[in-house]
Amino acid sequence: MASENVHVEHCKGVNGLHKVILREIRGCSAEVYLDGGQVTSWKNEFREQLLFLSSKATFKPPNAIRGGIQICFPQFGTIGSLEQHGFARNRLWSVDPDPPPFPANTSHRAFVDLILRHSEEEVKIWPHRYECRLRIALGPGGDLMLTSRIRNTNTDGKSFTFTFAYHTCFSVTDISEVRVEGLETLDYLDNLKNRERFTEQGDALTFESEVDKVYLSTPTKIAILDHERKRTFVLRKDGLPDAVVWNPWDKKAKAMADFGDDEYKHMLCVTAACVEKPIILKPGEEWKGRLEISAVPSSYCSGQLDPRRIFRSN
Repeated sequence: MASENVHVEHCKGVNGLHKVILREIRGCSAEVYLDGGQVTSWKNEFREQLLFLSSKATFKPPNAIRGGIQICFPQFGTIGSLEQHGFARNRLWSVDPDPPPFPANTSHRAFVDLILRHSEEEVKIWPHRYECRLRIALGPGGDLMLTSRIRNTNTDGKSFTFTFAYHTCFSVTDISEVRVEGLETLDYLDNLKNRERFTEQGDALTFESEVDKVYLSTPTKIAILDHERKRTFVLRKDGLPDAVVWNPWDKKAKAMADFGDDEYKHMLCVTAACVEKPIILKPGEEWKGRLEISAVPSSYCSGQLDPRRIFRSN
């Protein structure tokens, strides 16, 4: 049954999986699957798709959906004892019937609150109890906002440690014509070189081969410029000091069953994360992380997004 709220529709998606569609009056939209609590679509007022979703993505739980925005918790990557990127992206989330209050903003009507709690089966592989709340909101101008609150609900007095990421795959026209601004001169861990630490050079990141880097102590704003489409994605983040930049390039793309051989040319992952220094929560404590992404014409952006000006403004 579809809900009556014109901004929020609960319906069935691929393979009958439950999804939520968020809509704004200007025509912007986002789609969220309860499986994985995953955003799989984000469109602007021209109905242009802004997120990358592989044409070979499988919607077969508990497998994660290739593309969109994956929630990586309680582990990002393979550093730890759990499966890659943790289990939150493989679990079925619920619509939160009693979300905590958010800052009053009457202009935000298109939003959904999701919740994920520990399962008894899960406790066997990660022996902790938690509540992970996620609000996904679509602003009147089409901005997409994700806010996560993670609480330690252990009753045995034990703290727990975790890493977290919004693994975000953007749709780009041609990866060779894309650059990322805001990460210049920063230290990074190169996952292709056993996490060895380096310092970034140059004015902006450009791409001509596989990349898998964790940038450390990054600014709160990062820009992705798609020259061919004259579009700039702007990421604003809070509580997420790191940024992971990933593109598998041709060889690894061909090795992934749920990824098209040439799709690497049309995607780039820039992920707001907390990876280098894991978060520690005592029982009853809560952590909050937030990501806001917007897409604006590059002609508008070029003057506004000079990294020498805005990336040091916070």
